[in-house]
Amino acid sequence: MKNLKIAIQKSGRLNEKSVQLLKNCGLDFENYKSSLITIVSNFNLEILFLRDDDIPDYVEQGIADLGIVGENVIDESLANVDYLQRLGFGKCTLKLAVPKDANYDDIKDLDGKSIATSYPNILGKFLKDKQISAEIHPISGSVEIAPGLGLSEAICDIVSTGGTLKNNGLKPFADVSTSEAILIGRSGLAENPILCELLQRIQSVLRAKETKYVVLNVEKTNLPQITELLQGVKSPTIVPLAEEGWVAVHTVIPEEDFWGKINTLKSAGAQGIVVMPIEKIIL
Repeated sequence: MKNLKIAIQKSGRLNEKSVQLLKNCGLDFENYKSSLITIVSNFNLEILFLRDDDIPDYVEQGIADLGIVGENVIDESLANVDYLQRLGFGKCTLKLAVPKDANYDDIKDLDGKSIATSYPNILGKFLKDKQISAEIHPISGSVEIAPGLGLSEAICDIVSTGGTLKNNGLKPFADVSTSEAILIGRSGLAENPILCELLQRIQSVLRAKETKYVVLNVEKTNLPQITELLQGVKSPTIVPLAEEGWVAVHTVIPEEDFWGKINTLKSAGAQGIVVMPIEKIIL
């Protein structure tokens, strides 16, 4: 069967987590730090290491079959690709920012102003939707210095902690869009058996990341209340303990649900609660 090609970022904020995701899917490959392409030894897949800005176009053109790239990069490229799976990492926000002493109270105050950005397509659509007429200055690189140099009155850029804005005398003003890493594919690939297998592996890893394996002990008289609280992947597993009248309850639940229920579980009689990570969940 012919190998599929997947493009990921060669360096940058998505590289490490993209590589880790593929390795968590059981894919065996080496030399990814020194090569532009590597072959997965135990799966029909080749990995291309590219600039993130190039990945959507490479996938659209069929040079790569798949890609892992930020949603903001996809939207800015306007490439015609299929969204296959949200990956839950690389989350960020594209924000408008203005000088900290600027007297802007509403997004409409940007009407007639100039805005510097590396994302003119995304910003242009945002401004059009808001019915704001502003001059967009496309800039690559250090967008945050544009107001200080007199090139613009505001900027639109990716913001994580906000430290860079603060260091350049700027403050966040409005959110334009949110982004995370996305697995994309070229058109017509949806039924490919290699892709279906890869998607199953990725989804099992993502489910496991969001859930925990929970084991607890409880008296049988309190079991109905406990099982009602622990509705997991299907239903809890109940195992009798050596001590008469006691059972162990095994289940898988979302981690955020567990922390919200822990005090209720204890009040219902749960004891010896053990929480463990899960490597994969295949439904």
